[in-house]
Amino acid sequence: MDWFRRKKAGILTEREHKNDVPDGYWVNCPSCKEIVNRRELIDNLNVCPECQYHFQFDSKDYFGLLLDDASYEPLFEGIRSMDPLEFVDRKSYAERLVEAAKNNPGLSDAVRAAAGTIGEHRTSIAAMDFGFIGGSMGSVVGEILTRTIQRAYDERTALIIISQSGGARMMEGAYSLMQLAKTSANLARFAERKLPYISIMTHPTTGGVTASFAMLGDFNLAEPGALIGFAGPRVIRETIGKDLPDGFQTSEFLLEKGFLDHIVHRKDLRETVTKILDLVA
Repeated sequence: MDWFRRKKAGILTEREHKNDVPDGYWVNCPSCKEIVNRRELIDNLNVCPECQYHFQFDSKDYFGLLLDDASYEPLFEGIRSMDPLEFVDRKSYAERLVEAAKNNPGLSDAVRAAAGTIGEHRTSIAAMDFGFIGGSMGSVVGEILTRTIQRAYDERTALIIISQSGGARMMEGAYSLMQLAKTSANLARFAERKLPYISIMTHPTTGGVTASFAMLGDFNLAEPGALIGFAGPRVIRETIGKDLPDGFQTSEFLLEKGFLDHIVHRKDLRETVTKILDLVA
């Protein structure tokens, strides 16, 4: 409609009137639907200032949040997955790995490990990254987590694992499922040392990760509103043929049912973990 686009003195055309803000500068909160300034969101630890919805945080962000002076020693870097099954689904697994590494600079797979201190307590810590193939747990994730557990055992440090995962990595089949037993067995050995293991579950923590190391903490913590469970709500609903309770599989629901010890807002996470370590480490 030319009359709508006409230009007079002091009147901008439709094209000239467009917002000059770069793409991605604003974020739509999936919870309250408010439009949030990205810089404000980052300054608020990726928590919506309107409704306190917790956006995803990556592993480096959690290390910076929890560890003293945001200082740490990276561990077990450069371990990479193979493609033992030569899996192909629209694109090969090998291509998926290359693409994921390209989109997540510095990550060799869906988890990072580090050594540092929290409140001056020596700690071995691992944090998952959902951005790397949905944070799925394959053989490399299982190996890095196992080495982190073993380091905590050998060095007699506290252990912290931050989960953020869609579950086992289907492209590795049984190799992925073996990581459930591998991590759980090493945690059982770690428990013999009477050292604290703090499991922190974030959104989402599902599938084989929930069914193994995520739920085996001496202290099981979670962020508000996190989805935590094994199978998804749709699968469970269709299996049992019944509607599910409101808030099913949220961290609040799990706390009520006794599966969690505490729900911790991200801004309080370092203080809470430090207090736990002061008591038991």
